[in-house]
Amino acid sequence: MSKAADIIKNALNEGRTFLLENESKTIIAEYGIPTTVFEVASSPEEAVSKAEKIGYPVVLKILSPDIIHKSDAGGVITNLKNADEVKEAYNKIIENAKKYKPDAKINGVFIQEFAPLGIEIIIGMVKDPQFGPAIMFGLGGIFVEVLKDVSFRVAPLTDKDADDMIHEIKGYPLLTGIRGQKPADIEALKKTLVGISKLVMDFPQIKELDLNPVFAYPDGVKCIDARIILEK
Repeated sequence: MSKAADIIKNALNEGRTFLLENESKTIIAEYGIPTTVFEVASSPEEAVSKAEKIGYPVVLKILSPDIIHKSDAGGVITNLKNADEVKEAYNKIIENAKKYKPDAKINGVFIQEFAPLGIEIIIGMVKDPQFGPAIMFGLGGIFVEVLKDVSFRVAPLTDKDADDMIHEIKGYPLLTGIRGQKPADIEALKKTLVGISKLVMDFPQIKELDLNPVFAYPDGVKCIDARIILEK
């Protein structure tokens, strides 16, 4: 059985529909989508050890099946540059989580590399009652929040579908390199869209999927945050 199948089966056996970030990222990595390097720690000392293994700077996030919106809970601290900052951040995140939801189950803290900024992309999937999984692509931040500049296709996606989705958004020129910026790696974005399409076709148990943000670079992409919700 694949890692993805194991993770989904275990979560449903535990009565969980919300996958933890380490689970979501393990699944998408299996489908060829690059993610940040990550570790999980259950004590401040372990967090320091794992952070040093990854290399500074790092980001710490709360790992809890009961806290979906980590930032709202004060559960994300970024750009930590040394052991003291990691220890302090670990304790603060746990404290914030307990204040936010006293009965939340806490599985520890998720530690990931602090990735260099790229062009912010959002890739998602929602289940349409009539057509099944619909894949979404857009630029992140203000483009998706305010301008709703996104494209959709029903899975499964071909390489051409993925290419069309990327070219369709109004913000496409930003991906081609403007004002001296290097263009984003369109082939890597296409590969990511096709990989997500394959994943949701392989696992109809996936109800929602959100990769936000994915950073697009001139030579590849990297998923910074991933969320997968399963059907009950």
